[in-house]
Amino acid sequence: MLLYQDKATREAPAAQSGYSGGSLYATQPRPSPPSSTRLSPLPPEPADFYNDFASPHTNKDIKTMEKELLAKEVELSRREKELRRREEAAARAGVVIEEKNWPSFFPIIHHDINNEIPVHLQRTQYVAFASLLGPKIWFLAVIYFILGCPGAYYLWYRPLYRAMRNDSALKFGWFFLFYLVHIAFCVYATISP
Repeated sequence: MLLYQDKATREAPAAQSGYSGGSLYATQPRPSPPSSTRLSPLPPEPADFYNDFASPHTNKDIKTMEKELLAKEVELSRREKELRRREEAAARAGVVIEEKNWPSFFPIIHHDINNEIPVHLQRTQYVAFASLLGPKIWFLAVIYFILGCPGAYYLWYRPLYRAMRNDSALKFGWFFLFYLVHIAFCVYATISP
């Protein structure tokens, strides 16, 4: 319907609103707001309003802060000298602070046979170290026996027994799957420390 209006009708609303959007647009005039409801403009912002690094301190505050920083610097240098004096006294007394390095994934003790034990005694020290680890290995062997034997029975031996008795392909598949896992575990337990 807008296409068939005459030119005067189409341009009249555009002339009133101050917007000439072409011949296809028919705009309605907008009422101008009353002058009493106009908002006053905002006051100008300070020059460093958006600067986060701007210092709100005065010269007096800066001088006070400088004195505090100098006092802290003196205190830190005094503490550093005291710590250095204690370290030197401990070194003169023969106290050695050992760095924890064993085990490598979670160091809890200091252990360095190669660098701290004389060469002619290292073999004896390694034998003693292996004897120390022996109880740990024996403990793991007990755990493997307690959990491994019943686990092997239920996971692969019983399915093999039932598969042989019933000639069941599903139970043979179960046996082969868990027997492979059992072999992989045995290989891991054999070669791992």
